[in-house]
Amino acid sequence: MMDLPNLRPTTDLELTEVLSRAQNVAIVGVSDKPGRASNDIANYLAQYSGYQLFFVNPLLTSFLGQKVYSSLSEIPDSIDIVDVFRKVSDLPQVFEDAYAISPKLIWLQLGIADENLAEAANARGISVVMDRCILIEHRRLLR
Repeated sequence: MMDLPNLRPTTDLELTEVLSRAQNVAIVGVSDKPGRASNDIANYLAQYSGYQLFFVNPLLTSFLGQKVYSSLSEIPDSIDIVDVFRKVSDLPQVFEDAYAISPKLIWLQLGIADENLAEAANARGISVVMDRCILIEHRRLLR
């Protein structure tokens, strides 16, 4: 598991550290539909990141030849980053599910932010990145 520089990594140096030290990434809300952001980003991360990916979607059984888990709690390994592709109204439950597995960081994609949930996660020692695309940041900082 990685230790993070702070609970709200935003600088290029902090994001580089987060992305370069992560090993296991869970993608919550992955879609098997081409053209969906979660699909494109999962394919990119599978090809270029070196991360061990875990996919979460109760409506799928497999994705990219891997098992898809119904929930975060089913993942057998520790998770560094929970990358979230869910609507804002689903975030409270996603955060609660994430707390049960104690990730180092919860990553909310472009257009998704919730200051209250981020503060609650920070109080539990979980870092949060909001309103950023992990593909864009990975490609920009690490490739």
